[in-house]
Amino acid sequence: MKYSGKNKEYFEIDRSNESSSFYHDADLKNLLSILWFENKENLIEIDGKEIQVPQNGLLCLTAFHKIDLKETTKVKWVKFNKPFYCILDHDSEVGCKGILFFGAQNLPLINPTEKDLEVLSTVWKMIQLEMESRDNLQLEMLQMMLKRLLILCTRIYKTQEEYTQLDNVQSDLVRDYNYLIEQHFRTKHSVGEYATLLNKSPKTLSNLFKKVHHQTPLQMIQNRIMLEARRLLKYSDKNISEIADEIGFLDLQSFSRFFKKHENLSPSEFRSN
Repeated sequence: MKYSGKNKEYFEIDRSNESSSFYHDADLKNLLSILWFENKENLIEIDGKEIQVPQNGLLCLTAFHKIDLKETTKVKWVKFNKPFYCILDHDSEVGCKGILFFGAQNLPLINPTEKDLEVLSTVWKMIQLEMESRDNLQLEMLQMMLKRLLILCTRIYKTQEEYTQLDNVQSDLVRDYNYLIEQHFRTKHSVGEYATLLNKSPKTLSNLFKKVHHQTPLQMIQNRIMLEARRLLKYSDKNISEIADEIGFLDLQSFSRFFKKHENLSPSEFRSN
């Protein structure tokens, strides 16, 4: 079920017993997706890494994620583009920046409770019903339903990851740090550079992330660099020197040392495998 608007708005909701049905002929550029897995066991590969997703787990993906649904049959999804609903424009209301869609190196896996599932299922049914409408209010109604779904997912994930320990200022700081990494990881590789952008000290960031993250601020930067490196090695034809330059390394040797430290393989070995 798809909606296409006059101003290039695109929205899709569907479910399938065939994993290949997730891929379609629509322009996938800049689409954000929420995948809801119904199987008891689901094996997927994202950016070259395999992930086991439990039954009723939800994943939020950007257009930059390379996904292969390996062992799953029952999956349902929502897809939308920026003209339909811009996450950044609605960030103050929905709180998705850096949590659901922009923390690329820390892919959020949402595990709803039974109570959460009841509410999510109700919203899903309401969206399906609204997709059958054909009046001038359809776009606004679908946007409202999507916003509700995003708020629910954000609340579940915040509780799950103990974001509730943070006040609003601290929560905004975590999200802004995530988003800044997504913008600048190719050129800024130190915590100090991001601390300067946020007008905070590196120590403040370190203490804050100890409350909610299993990673330090530096590990988050390095994991994002590694994610991009693996993507480029696996999905592009660029040589390794070009890749090193693209993600901000001064020379091939420093990139190779960095990559091997984190992957236990050299870039050339990783590409060969």
